[in-house]
Amino acid sequence: MSTAAWSPVSLAVLCAGVGYGRSTRLLADWVSEAVCRSLAAGGARAEVEVLELHRLAADLAQHSTHDRVSLDLREAIAAVVTADGLVVATPVVAASPSKAFDSFFDVIGDKVLSGMPVLLALDSSSRRQPPDLAQVMRRRLTSVHAEPMPTIVVARPADWQATALNDAARLRACIDRAAVELAVAMRSHRR
Repeated sequence: MSTAAWSPVSLAVLCAGVGYGRSTRLLADWVSEAVCRSLAAGGARAEVEVLELHRLAADLAQHSTHDRVSLDLREAIAAVVTADGLVVATPVVAASPSKAFDSFFDVIGDKVLSGMPVLLALDSSSRRQPPDLAQVMRRRLTSVHAEPMPTIVVARPADWQATALNDAARLRACIDRAAVELAVAMRSHRR
C-alpha cells in the first residue's frame, strides 16, 4: 500500500442546525462517522473538523451588514477551503435550507471550492421533501464550483422515530451509500 493511502485526509463538517444535541447535529455526526469508516476501509485516516454555523451567526450577520470577516469566520472558511471533502448538514425550514447555510456560502464567494466533493444531509421536519429542494441546494453548491455527490441524505420525522426504535434501516443505508461516494471522491480530489 502506498504512503499516500496512509496520510490523513481532512473532512470539514458544516452543521447549520440551531444548536448542539439537535437532530441536525446528530445527522452530521452519523454522516461524518460513516465517511470516516469508508475512508478507513480504503486505507485512509480522516481528520474531522466540525463547524457549527449557529456559533458564527453574529459573525455572519456582521459580514452581511458591514462586509467584515471576523477571525472566527476566517478560520471556519479556511477549514472548509483546505479540506479534502465537505459534509453539509442543514435543517429544512419552510422548504429551504437554513439561513446560516445561505449566509456562509455568500461569504465564501465564487470558485473558492472548485472541485470540492460535498455530501448534502437534510434534516427535514416535513414528511415529504419538497421536490425542488435538492436542486436548489445543488445549484447553491455548484455556484461556488463545488461538486455535490449524487446521493443526498434526507432524514424525515419517521426516520427519527425509527432511530428511537433501533429500526432506521432506510436512513442508515442512505448515509452509507452517500459516505462511500464522498470517500471515493475525496481520494480522487486529493490526487
